[in-house]
Amino acid sequence: MTSILHIQNMSKKMDGRLLLKDINLRIDCPGIYGIIGRNGSGKSLLFKTIAGLLVPSEGTIKIFNDNIGKGNFPKDFGALLDTGGFLPHYSGFRNLKLLSSIQNKINDEEIKEVLSFVGLDPDDNTMVRKYSLGMKQRLGIAQAIMEKPKLLILDEPMNGLDEAGVKDFRNMIINYKKRDITILLTSHNPEDISLLCDKVYKMENGQLNVLSS
Repeated sequence: MTSILHIQNMSKKMDGRLLLKDINLRIDCPGIYGIIGRNGSGKSLLFKTIAGLLVPSEGTIKIFNDNIGKGNFPKDFGALLDTGGFLPHYSGFRNLKLLSSIQNKINDEEIKEVLSFVGLDPDDNTMVRKYSLGMKQRLGIAQAIMEKPKLLILDEPMNGLDEAGVKDFRNMIINYKKRDITILLTSHNPEDISLLCDKVYKMENGQLNVLSS
């Protein structure tokens, strides 16, 4: 059976400190999976390791049965990890155009469609450095979803969104679930977790445990 995400006995050390400790997680069914925990508990570090940006010190990560790490990045995958990775002197469209050229999966019209979908004007030439926090967050969401991933990880996706933006984003997440897209997300808002998630895990001191299902 092809699992969506399979983490086995994964640990991560940095600067001599053990930050992720013997993580085990298997997801076989599409759905929405929440991870909660205090700042510094290891949530963001776990997501960066799943994304292939960090290599596990021990253990393995597989996405759709492909090993991740050591130069192998996940396929059919999108991630919102922070809003600091865009080129500040380019527009939102130009930033996404540059990112899309890596895999050449989507065209200009599809980029414009996803910008409109997240509430940004695709023809706006404003430089990203002049964006509000909410606009940067919307652009980050657009980047994560634009290539129609089957697995999506979202680290605090509601940050900087106004009330209408939060409502729109929750509806988007529910829509994605209906399309059999698997989503892992973190949120400081308990309402996001309770409304959206099929299963909830808690990260504490670098360890991951099931909280509810």
